[in-house]
Amino acid sequence: MSEPLASRIRPQLLREYVGQEHLTGAGKPIRVAIEKKELFSFILWGPPGSGKTTLARIYAHALSADFFELSAVEAGKDDVRKVVGGRSGLLSQKPRILFVDEIHRFNKVQQDYLLPFVERGDVTFIGATTENPSFEVIAPLLSRCRVFVLNELSESEMEKIIVRTKLKVPKDARAWLLQMVGGDARQAITVLETAQRLYGKISVETLKEAVQSKHLRYDKKGEEHYNTISAFIKSMRAGQVDAALYYLARMVDAGEDAKFIARRMVIFASEDVGLAQPTALVVANAVFEAVRSIGYPEATINLAHGVVYLAQCKKDRRAYDGIFAALEDVKKHGNLPIPLHIRNAPTKLMKDLKYGEGYKMYDTKSYLPEKLKRRKYLK
Repeated sequence: MSEPLASRIRPQLLREYVGQEHLTGAGKPIRVAIEKKELFSFILWGPPGSGKTTLARIYAHALSADFFELSAVEAGKDDVRKVVGGRSGLLSQKPRILFVDEIHRFNKVQQDYLLPFVERGDVTFIGATTENPSFEVIAPLLSRCRVFVLNELSESEMEKIIVRTKLKVPKDARAWLLQMVGGDARQAITVLETAQRLYGKISVETLKEAVQSKHLRYDKKGEEHYNTISAFIKSMRAGQVDAALYYLARMVDAGEDAKFIARRMVIFASEDVGLAQPTALVVANAVFEAVRSIGYPEATINLAHGVVYLAQCKKDRRAYDGIFAALEDVKKHGNLPIPLHIRNAPTKLMKDLKYGEGYKMYDTKSYLPEKLKRRKYLK
């Protein structure tokens, strides 16, 4: 099987990298670290397809380091031990960098195991995450890392990446693709490659077919992700226990974050069960806490317990009706940026990023994203 297009066109040098100018531009931290050959542990926090893995590889290559890459979805303590516990690596004169993708999926035990090797400098650690590291990374490990926040790629940046594929993409197809994937470069490249490979050309029609193709992997921000979570919620809403368990199984098998699933169940307990069974929220919260402390594979049992309970509960959606219109806009526009002044800021990191700055308790200024600030959902 040929190497995926996204891999073939992945930038090798910083000058080839697109986006994240606040980190890679002149005088900015990642560029300065590369220029000065500064070796330190850090975490890259940003949305899917924003360039986290590529940036980590460029950094390691620039520092002539031995680069070890693990996915937290698949790796366990034994995999970490092979990298950080072997004596052979310590004899090398090269620095050793361990990159863990989706570090938020490492449970506390796995992160605790990694910590002493980072503390002693046996390995330099780089983590990548789509989740807030303030909540998902244990405090001792987080305190030994700098945190760099990556932004969703802009349309102009996405245009540069599409040009880099050297594929012929008509203007209308390009516009449709940019709307569909948002700032996810990896998803854009995969959709383009699939359309070209299956249909021999790229158009709006072939892109739409490509999005539906099973050749596309389950992706956290992709179409299959949204379809599956939608089927899961609707099955519980209809009281179809067997269907709800089936879609749960699909998500678990695809490696979906157990905490993500549990969070959706907590939301469902209020939105769909609501006043008909107030204890549903208690059960859903208990499932979330169990999942957070246990992790896969055993957390699958906790999830199944909660799913069966919620699906069998009576439903009262009075508190849910007002959000239907908002959900339509979410499906249409994706995750539009939340205004900084109303973002939650429980940690120093988030305050430094100006989360919550200028917030007034009874402000009349719209709290909706700029693109939707005149929308009225509760009528």
